Amino acid sequence: MTKSMTKSILIILFLILLSACSSSRYQYKNDSSPSRLPHQSELNDAIARAEPHSRGGNKNYQVRGINYSVLKSAQGFNQIGIASWYGKKFHGHLTSNGEIYDMYAMSAAHKNLPLPTYLKVTNMTNDKSVIVRVNDRGPFHQSRIIDLSYSAAYRLDMLKTGTAKVKITAITEFGNKIEKKLIKQSVIGKGASSSTQIKQYIQVFATSKFEVAKRTANKLSKQYLHTVNYPNKNGIYRIQIGPILNSTTLNKLLIELKQSSYPNAYSRSL
Repeated sequence: MTKSMTKSILIILFLILLSACSSSRYQYKNDSSPSRLPHQSELNDAIARAEPHSRGGNKNYQVRGINYSVLKSAQGFNQIGIASWYGKKFHGHLTSNGEIYDMYAMSAAHKNLPLPTYLKVTNMTNDKSVIVRVNDRGPFHQSRIIDLSYSAAYRLDMLKTGTAKVKITAITEFGNKIEKKLIKQSVIGKGASSSTQIKQYIQVFATSKFEVAKRTANKLSKQYLHTVNYPNKNGIYRIQIGPILNSTTLNKLLIELKQSSYPNAYSRSL
């Protein structure tokens, strides 16, 4: 066998392997609903806060031969179109900005907005709305403008139809009045009071490996002298610092984490 023939065979084997890896990236061939509905704590709006753009997912890109441009800012952004949602197939896999997709978190995917961006999404059929954090790219079905997480789609009452006509509005102002309004909106359920205290945490990152979660939690606990937990939901361990009741302390710690080894850390309420 000649060197050129050997090289050709190796290239073919590599392409076959690459194709196999691509086709098995996700556990399921088709997307589907999870086996349970969201818990009450998973139905709270995302709390919109000023965040630096993530290192990943903010460059112009190409998918299926189509070029997409990423906006420099979400200031003044409004859009009306069709929303869809994504769930079990993508749960636990990396999003475009390097986080891990959680179908029970209030998140979304958009083709052009900078990551992350906070959006108010309103179902124009029933006037229900939700606030989500955009941390992924998509949907790449050309007739749709946004992919919502399972919990966000549940809030908008669009699971049965699969899609809905929505209006999306970027949230780019983070003054005290707006933050108080968002906290009030985040209390969901009958009998809930707007005075209910929201527990704020910093989610450092998420992993499917128990030992990594445990080791990182112990390290952060010693380094920052805060309580660090790593709750497990559907096989994903979320390393969380808190609760932190003082917003100044939370923001200072969040900046330190982002400037060190955890650029994708973000605050969330539980």
